Amino acid sequence: MLDWTDRHCRYFLRGLSRDALLYTEMITAAAVVRGDRAKLLAFDPEEHPLALQLGGCEPRELAAAARIGEQSGYDEINLNCGCPSERVASGAFGACLMREPQLVADCVAAMAAAVRVPVTVKMRIGVVTPQRAELHAAIAGFDEREFDALAHFVETVRNAGCAAAIVHARKAVLGGLSPKANREVPPLHYEVVRRLKAHFPALPVIVNGGLRERAAVLEALGWCDGVMLGREAYHRPLLLAELQQALFTNRHEPSLTREAQLERMERHAQRELAAGTRLAAITRHMLGLYAGEPGAREYRRALSEGARRPDANAALLRAAMPRKVA
Repeated sequence: MLDWTDRHCRYFLRGLSRDALLYTEMITAAAVVRGDRAKLLAFDPEEHPLALQLGGCEPRELAAAARIGEQSGYDEINLNCGCPSERVASGAFGACLMREPQLVADCVAAMAAAVRVPVTVKMRIGVVTPQRAELHAAIAGFDEREFDALAHFVETVRNAGCAAAIVHARKAVLGGLSPKANREVPPLHYEVVRRLKAHFPALPVIVNGGLRERAAVLEALGWCDGVMLGREAYHRPLLLAELQQALFTNRHEPSLTREAQLERMERHAQRELAAGTRLAAITRHMLGLYAGEPGAREYRRALSEGARRPDANAALLRAAMPRKVA
């Protein structure tokens, strides 16, 4: 979710679920250690519970970044070994690290020794680098050898101190597929993640990838310990409110309406505009609030066009509310 789940996005999503664990976009350990950490790691206290997602492959640097993240107030440190982006692979981190389980274990051990909060690992079910003619065969199935490699990776990082395995149920294709295609072309293999959970019953296993409907998420929670949502939650954020209400039925959640969210974000925008933030930096994350509802197109147009006007202010958020939606 590079360039997506920044602090404004997370603040918005928190309004739709008080219990979901939110993740930052991936930030390189080097940037945290040597860059503008105050800007990179900034968040609002309302975002808790909140995990810092790091990218890197150097144990000492990752340990230093994890320590800084804990000191900044993050509730979990996550190492990304699942991103197939070429700009990530060129830096020797992301999904290519799944081919080096001992290196990942060294990174996890160093991070776990540096912090008291949980250290987790995000991964794919496997990685392949096939020639284009071999692509379909390479991604279509999942054989016993591949499961053994996945289980070995998980066991190695678990023994190093990994507190949970977050598993995207697709293979990652390194080279030959764009990041977007890597989210769509390799088929989903939920049965692999389900088998992985049975193989490691004491290790929390969270499934990720392709889960778009409340019923599918709730079904998955029957056999795994959690579900990670990415782009579906971004493009249709009310899904988080639906899950909040389904999973915590004993609570009354009057604030989970679209209208309540617009009022909440208007207050956020007022504070941020006073601090010099551009309104478009906030509203760009809110375009999916009325997804699938009458008036959604008008809402998106009003928000995106209005935020670019020189006189744009926080009142735009409620003014963009579709009039046809109750």
